[in-house]
Amino acid sequence: MPGFICPVCGDALELIGKSYKCSSNHCYDISRSGYVNLLLSQKSGNHGDDKLMVNARRDFLDKGYYNALRDKITDTVTKFASDGCTVLDAGCGECYYTSHFTESLKQSGINSEVLAVDISKNALAAAKSRSKDIKKAVASIFHLPVADTSCDIVVNVFAPFCREEFDRVLKKGGVYIQIIPLENHLWELKEAVYDIPYKNEVHKYEIEGFELAKCSEIHKTIKLSSCEDIKNLFMMTPYYYKTSEKDFNKLSSFDSLRVSTEFAVLAFRKK
Repeated sequence: MPGFICPVCGDALELIGKSYKCSSNHCYDISRSGYVNLLLSQKSGNHGDDKLMVNARRDFLDKGYYNALRDKITDTVTKFASDGCTVLDAGCGECYYTSHFTESLKQSGINSEVLAVDISKNALAAAKSRSKDIKKAVASIFHLPVADTSCDIVVNVFAPFCREEFDRVLKKGGVYIQIIPLENHLWELKEAVYDIPYKNEVHKYEIEGFELAKCSEIHKTIKLSSCEDIKNLFMMTPYYYKTSEKDFNKLSSFDSLRVSTEFAVLAFRKK
């Protein structure tokens, strides 16, 4: 199966001991947390989600609030998977969804290679306790360390979108699975924080060079049962870093909250 490629020369990487090496002798060690760093930019500082966001998301998701979405993603991946396929989770975070569909493929008897890429070291460090069957790498979605036309499925859960890269790595007839929030997603949470909340902008389900093969929408109201869960949900969203401390602290007055969750799970087939 294809696996990762060297981000410098583009040659295939071979796992030798605890390092990945290419034919040009570029070498990348696997960290204690089980991921390899294939990010070209090695400037100081962390990239992507910080520990606060990663921990909030992990704690929230592990309580099962988004199980309906998790199961729908898994069902969609399994539907389009075939024996010997390569699945890439582009923007995998701490591999909450990745580990679930990886296990489902295994239980379904589908032999597959699952690759997971995220720009955040913090997220991949938190993924250590997830499935050991996932090959994890720190890398940018805009420069994927994956060979041309090597993937059968690319999954993208609330992560940045790069059509050119997804088109490049997908085989002809391959499937791109995108998960997006719909118009009223987290509406009550926004009402609790903002004086003038706004709805999400949802674009047409269209991608150049792809055709929509399957569309599933999830509309579910969840009851957050503690102030900690309410704050964790808010902190795992991009809103947190754009919100004043004064507005965020409004959530301290809630010990429970019913919140609308709305997702679209879209499967596009490459023409």
